[in-house]
Amino acid sequence: MGPRPRGDHWTYVTAGCWSRANDDGHGVEFVLTAPVPDPRFADLIAMTAHYHCGPRPHLLDVGHSLPVGEPWVPGSACDHILVSLPYLHGPDLEVCHLPGGHARLLWLLPVTSSEIAFRREHGAEALERRFDEAGIRPLDLHRAPVV
Repeated sequence: MGPRPRGDHWTYVTAGCWSRANDDGHGVEFVLTAPVPDPRFADLIAMTAHYHCGPRPHLLDVGHSLPVGEPWVPGSACDHILVSLPYLHGPDLEVCHLPGGHARLLWLLPVTSSEIAFRREHGAEALERRFDEAGIRPLDLHRAPVV
């Protein structure tokens, strides 16, 4: 979906990961937000969905990460994705009630290798505190690492 009156960003959302729900009918979908439209963002969210739901799934949840294999955009230091709560969109986006269960919408935040190393040592909450303290702009395609 393109920019709307509530913001000047582009939001990419998976559709169908929820079908990989666990036995109690609860699954996840993913949200990626960017300041500009670019097919590479659709590729990135599709890669995440495949990693999560593909033939050899690696079920992702809050605090998990995955390497992108290259900067999320040319020249960026961010080469990993951190799965987080949808802070950028507010708590109303997190749960989508569906017949027989619900989908949690989780945010894919581009992060750096050094931030992932910090998260491995100190935990996801400590990394998110660093983001808050640094006042990162999550839609800055070329933001500096916080660690």
